[in-house]
Amino acid sequence: MEIKHRVLEENKHSESAIGFFERWLTLWVFLCIAAGICLGQLLPEPVKFIGSLEVARVNIPVGVLIWLMIVPMLLKIDFGALGQVKEHWKGIAVTLFINWAVKPFSMALLAYVFIRVVFAPYLPADQLDSYVAGLILLAAAPCTAMVFVWSQLTKGDPYFTLSQVAVNDVIMIFAFAPIVGLLLGLSSITVPWDTLLISVGLYIVIPVIIAQAWRGALLKQGQVAFDKTLALLHPVSLSALLTTLVLLFAFQGEAILKQPLVIAMLAVPILIQVFFNSSIAYLLNRRLGVAHSVACPSALIGASNFFELAVATAISLFGFNSGAALATVVGVLIEVPVMLAVVRIVNSSKNWYEKDLAHK
Repeated sequence: MEIKHRVLEENKHSESAIGFFERWLTLWVFLCIAAGICLGQLLPEPVKFIGSLEVARVNIPVGVLIWLMIVPMLLKIDFGALGQVKEHWKGIAVTLFINWAVKPFSMALLAYVFIRVVFAPYLPADQLDSYVAGLILLAAAPCTAMVFVWSQLTKGDPYFTLSQVAVNDVIMIFAFAPIVGLLLGLSSITVPWDTLLISVGLYIVIPVIIAQAWRGALLKQGQVAFDKTLALLHPVSLSALLTTLVLLFAFQGEAILKQPLVIAMLAVPILIQVFFNSSIAYLLNRRLGVAHSVACPSALIGASNFFELAVATAISLFGFNSGAALATVVGVLIEVPVMLAVVRIVNSSKNWYEKDLAHK
């Protein structure tokens, strides 16, 4: 009954699914860039002090902010939806193939081509490995919360969306660290395994446990209590994201002022992989005769990223002022406009997608 009720609640929204903040996320990120750079230039000592508050290479203020971002998002995940996987096994198979067998590896290749070859002469040589690492971290973290928004905007099957997110989150607990470690190693980047595993524990395992325990307790009080809590936590999560970005750019300000085009160069491989992965998923679903309402969220989750996790892990592994942290933030910067473009493409191509589909 809980799953059915949640699905009905999701279906009440359509074009209005994307809120005011999410719709203008790119603008807020630009404002955070400006605020962070100004803060770093005007108050360098307080910023350095915040950066020094670390335990086992984990920055305490940022760790708290990341939890405030991640836990409310994981609270929405219903692992009870795993029981529905068999009903949409073709779409789930495509989703898993793209997210875990294509996306991280295609990004590693694109990062090598653009960061170490095409743009290498224009980027700081000592940050090339760090930029590549950040892009890999971004691609290895499949979308969790925002995919519900993209699915609603395409009239995606809400049962399928719930189940594919639940499956991806379970796999992420076990696969994120090994895939990141493998790709960093293949990219000749030293893998700090202790810090990587601590990051997985801090930013995936523990938040999932807390969120699911909290979810169960809230639902025992009724759906109204659950929805009210989500509404209260939403601005907290968004404020934590913005604060993290301001702090990050306070550390990155000097590098950005010296090379303002670095963000544009980092955006190129991210843009390519978004359209590449979403196209492959969309076409594979059509080839398999999957309904358009399933193909859309399947393609969109392959294009989007769990950028909060990527940012947190990049900061833990490489530090606030690293190229890796900056690369993951570029993913935040372009998330909404790029994903809205993908939404428009799958919506406008519905007639083409469904043509002759019944015969497959």
